[in-house]
Amino acid sequence: MVDITPIIPADRQVIDTYGPGIFRVANTIHRTPLIVFPDRTQPWSPPAFEALSVADFAPVVERASEVEVVLLGCGPRMLLVPRALRQAVRDAGIVMDPMDTGAACRTYNVLLAEGRRVAAVLYMV
Repeated sequence: MVDITPIIPADRQVIDTYGPGIFRVANTIHRTPLIVFPDRTQPWSPPAFEALSVADFAPVVERASEVEVVLLGCGPRMLLVPRALRQAVRDAGIVMDPMDTGAACRTYNVLLAEGRRVAAVLYMV
């Protein structure tokens, strides 16, 4: 496991560690894909990456007033998101930034520490 915890207020959902088949967020172990917001973490049941649609981002879009950036952890490597999907999320006022899941976890913590309005949508590594 990789410890990626910067100094962040205790009431925030920090991604403590990640590894093959596991995430630890705010000292709670998760063995499923996740959506992580600064104030809560919830399981996510995504389709295969190629089948992603805007409906899979509904929990994030529903909180558009609280989220300016969503980091999409694509798994072990970064994958390209179809332009139509990126635009649909953008139309809700949210910028989608795809990257490998490890980078998404680390970037989420940095943006959280900066006080940014961020969410992470994470496939397993």
